Amino acid sequence: MQATPSAQDYAFQTVAHVEAGAGACSRLGELAARYAPGARTAMLVTDAGVRKAGLLEPALQALRAAGLQAQVFDGVQADPPDHVALFACTQAREARAGLVIGFGGGSSMDVAKIVACLAHPENRLELPQLYGVESVRAQRLPLLQVPTTAGTGSEVTRVAIVTTGATTKSGIVNAALLADAVLLDAELTRGLPPAVTAATGIDAMVHAIEAYTSARRKNPMSDMLAREALRLLGGSLLRAVDDGGDLRAREDMLRGAMLAGMAFDNAPVAAVHALAYPLGGIHHLPHGLSNALVLPHVLRFNQPAAGELYAELAQVLLPRAEPGDAGAHQMIEHMAGLGARSGLPTRLRDCGVESGGLALLAREAMGQQRLLQNNPRPLNEADALAIYQAAF
Repeated sequence: MQATPSAQDYAFQTVAHVEAGAGACSRLGELAARYAPGARTAMLVTDAGVRKAGLLEPALQALRAAGLQAQVFDGVQADPPDHVALFACTQAREARAGLVIGFGGGSSMDVAKIVACLAHPENRLELPQLYGVESVRAQRLPLLQVPTTAGTGSEVTRVAIVTTGATTKSGIVNAALLADAVLLDAELTRGLPPAVTAATGIDAMVHAIEAYTSARRKNPMSDMLAREALRLLGGSLLRAVDDGGDLRAREDMLRGAMLAGMAFDNAPVAAVHALAYPLGGIHHLPHGLSNALVLPHVLRFNQPAAGELYAELAQVLLPRAEPGDAGAHQMIEHMAGLGARSGLPTRLRDCGVESGGLALLAREAMGQQRLLQNNPRPLNEADALAIYQAAF
């Protein structure tokens, strides 16, 4: 007789190796030698801003010291189009890369995941075959991830998002995308502009909140990580925004973003992300800002179903949180005020969105059923439109 699963049955997976510390990037060559023995060329996937800022230099020096040549692809764009990922794959194949390193924000690390899969010499996959949840069994090249922002958590997830049309995005969820190792070096995030710090930090907080309230696959491990992530992020976000050189705040942000990534990779995100994606696809708003703009209104919509969990998170975020509905309200209003206190715009109209386009946003959001099915409260197109209207 087959046993009936209990409410506490769950599966959890994440990266096997994490190294953290100021200056940890100097150990990149050691990790490369460990996870890609015999490789002669490493493909670094990044963007032009990271390269221009000189952040690559410690990584390049570490790789040279380990006897590796470095092929740098710095063509990653925000919300990376599929053709950018494919061009990076072509360069990796031509260079005969034996190792791929994602170095930058979430877009760079997402592209690095795709390159590691498609540039594997034994794979005969096309990019569309990867779209979806575990749609194929993919092999990949050794993959290391080095985040330079504290937000997406992409360094520890099985997820990659690419822009596949004028306004549409496609997601890949595949165990092959989990990195072999992650390096967290807060020195690489020191001095990030306040707006970038705020938007990426709120993005990470959304990951923790949505993982904690996810209707699917929420589990004790993801809950523990989400709470600790929110504690670290909530206590350091405004400090990091106010003082870009505060290394302790930067370390807490980087660690919090990673823990939130581990949480939502196992207990997936929901309506905040589903409604944020059309803002990026249609209006090209940065992902973290898109999340921040719709977050308060989705939280208010979800409160009837998730209020008890919001009250629990209030105990993590706020020193004098009240129990029950009052605490849930405190938590929602605290998150609603973070964007303004961080200097971010708080209304869609302030970001170039016109009221006549809200219905299109709502229709596009309904295409994100992979995410909407995780929301603690069912949400239809009319609900999505009402949320956009509230955010306008």
